Amino acid sequence: MIKKFLLGSAALVALGVAAPASAADLAARPYTKAPAIAPGYNWSGFYAGVIGGYVWDGVNGGFGGGTFGYNWQAPGSNWLFGLEADAVGASAQSSATGLVLGIPLTATDKITAFGSVTGRVGVTTGPVLLYAKGGYGFAENQASLSLLGVTFSDSKTHSGWTAGAGAEYLFAQNWSTKVEYMYADYGTQTYLATIAPPGVGLHPTTSTIKVGVNYHFN
Repeated sequence: MIKKFLLGSAALVALGVAAPASAADLAARPYTKAPAIAPGYNWSGFYAGVIGGYVWDGVNGGFGGGTFGYNWQAPGSNWLFGLEADAVGASAQSSATGLVLGIPLTATDKITAFGSVTGRVGVTTGPVLLYAKGGYGFAENQASLSLLGVTFSDSKTHSGWTAGAGAEYLFAQNWSTKVEYMYADYGTQTYLATIAPPGVGLHPTTSTIKVGVNYHFN
């Protein structure tokens, strides 16, 4: 009995010594870095920014101003809907000179400001938004006639419609940059009716390229 007990104890001791040695001999489990989680892009919420660009089609020149809007994007959807308003100061004009009874006469048309209130619909692909927009447009326009060193001028506010499309890119969590083309038709107003009845009807239209930077409050 004593002999069997000694043999059993020796066997247990041998197993206890061998087990740590075997565990130590096992190769370390390789470390696998967890896959990076792609950042999410949230377009929903209010935003404000600055815009500038060039206007042509009737008058030509530059402009600059600001914009404010709101985006709504359903969770899990690539479709975006929004409202946007903008207003800019402009230095855009065209002029022509001719002879009236042999006397030089210069006519000038100038847009000093314009803006819009539009709806916007687009499709997002990560940080990129492609959109179309359209709605109400307005412009502050000034017409003048210069004859024998005397200038007669008249200013009107035009109301009409505008439509276009653009692309916007989120280059940081709360910042985006955009470029868009817009066409506007501002309707007809009558100018200089008090000095040359029945006046002159002007119907300004414009094409614009806008670039801008927006800050998103989300």
